[in-house]
Amino acid sequence: MTTKLFINARIHTPVDGGAPAGGAKQGRLAVFDPGAIFVKNGIIERIGPEKEISADLVRGRIYQLIDCKGRCLVPGFVDPHTHMCFAHRREAEFEMRIAGTPYLEILKRGGGILASVRAVREASAEELFQKTLARAISALGMGTTTLEIKSGYGLDVENELKMLLAIESVDRATPLDVVPTFLGAHAVPEEFAGDADGYVSMLVDEMLPAVKAQGIARFCDVFCEKGVFDIQQARRVLEAAAKLGLRAKIHADEVHDLGGASLAADLRAVSADHLLAADMAGVKKMGAAGTVAVLLPATAYSLKTPYAQARTIIDAGVPAALATDCNPGSSYTESMPFVMGLAVMQMDMTPAEALTAATLNAAYAIGEAERVGSLEVGKQADFLILDGQSPAMIAYHAGVNPVAEVFKRGECVTCSR
Repeated sequence: MTTKLFINARIHTPVDGGAPAGGAKQGRLAVFDPGAIFVKNGIIERIGPEKEISADLVRGRIYQLIDCKGRCLVPGFVDPHTHMCFAHRREAEFEMRIAGTPYLEILKRGGGILASVRAVREASAEELFQKTLARAISALGMGTTTLEIKSGYGLDVENELKMLLAIESVDRATPLDVVPTFLGAHAVPEEFAGDADGYVSMLVDEMLPAVKAQGIARFCDVFCEKGVFDIQQARRVLEAAAKLGLRAKIHADEVHDLGGASLAADLRAVSADHLLAADMAGVKKMGAAGTVAVLLPATAYSLKTPYAQARTIIDAGVPAALATDCNPGSSYTESMPFVMGLAVMQMDMTPAEALTAATLNAAYAIGEAERVGSLEVGKQADFLILDGQSPAMIAYHAGVNPVAEVFKRGECVTCSR
């Protein structure tokens, strides 16, 4: 039996009320200063004011005492939207885009998402695993303790299954909890050029049953956007996935308002992500349906586009989460602190709202809130010690990693003690 008492901490955590936090609730944190956490076998057994926790512990009880030295302690970050499993970076394409080359021209020159598809198809499962593993470990060092990773660069049965296998292997090989999502509807592959309906039929009839039989993916996602998959095609895929037990997520209204937010609400999707062009009526429907709005500020930063209307979304009572969207094309970052800093400085979120978005609401966006996302009795002891006295340090100390130590199930996974 392993027991630990963490003392002398400035604890800031959202409180799980049984649903993602929207509206004014998103900015409310429980604060214990000084606070203490008592951990038993990786699970939080007690948390609260240090004097109260210390006084209630039975004298003579054996535990390891860890002094947090007055630093801020927050839940481990949850990254609910990544495309971290890919074979090659697209660095040259980034330079072309910064120089003003239109995306369609980049596609003509062999770039874009289909370049990533070709690279994944050529890569072995072991190569995919090793490259994804390196990115996941990088994310862990910056405070991410739970991570979603999508497939979507295979776009056929063999290679989508290969990607999901690599993603599952990262879960087994690291302290991270990794949540796999099937994104076969990420783009129309070259062999189905001009025949999106034909590809959707193949996806529904062949790919989804194979994914279900493999038993790795927990969610099914669709890129619902003009020139990719329309509302009817997205609905067809997600409804077919639901019949197989895969919960719905959706890339919605990133560039054009196709009604993806409303579709997410109709299907009671666990999340709708991007939402830069979403109609607010559809976003409000999401809030009523319990669908989390996952915002991706690093993507807007990379593409030099306007940021999502986080202030409007939160004030409308819709729970907002944050994610990196880590991918080789439009958002190559594993850093949740960077994303949170952008949310505070560019999207008018408060540090408290950003923390809730990167922890509790993000956990709800991938169905993990029963275990992680807040520091409460019965949840995993996944938390971070920051190099600072409050969550504001994450945005305040820009351009560096504010995370001093990362604890997963009560064990420090980035330091030696």
